[in-house]
Amino acid sequence: MSNTPHELAEEFPNDLEKISQMKATDAHFAKLLQQYIDVNRAVHRAETRVEVISPDAETELRRTRTHLKDHIAYHLAHGAAHG
Repeated sequence: MSNTPHELAEEFPNDLEKISQMKATDAHFAKLLQQYIDVNRAVHRAETRVEVISPDAETELRRTRTHLKDHIAYHLAHGAAHG
């Protein structure tokens, strides 16, 4: 377990301006970002034992975070978050 917050600024340091622009113009992308932030916080709370959950639930949260991060990366590379 890493205990390292996977903040968007750390994950996509070269895309911060693009993230901001897409967030402002694409509601679906903005929702995707918020989902990532929410799941990332839940993972961090679980890893630091602020909120104790089962190992399986923690693993599933990490999978969800990775899935969301992959979607964000895809949409940053290909434009609009629809599709």
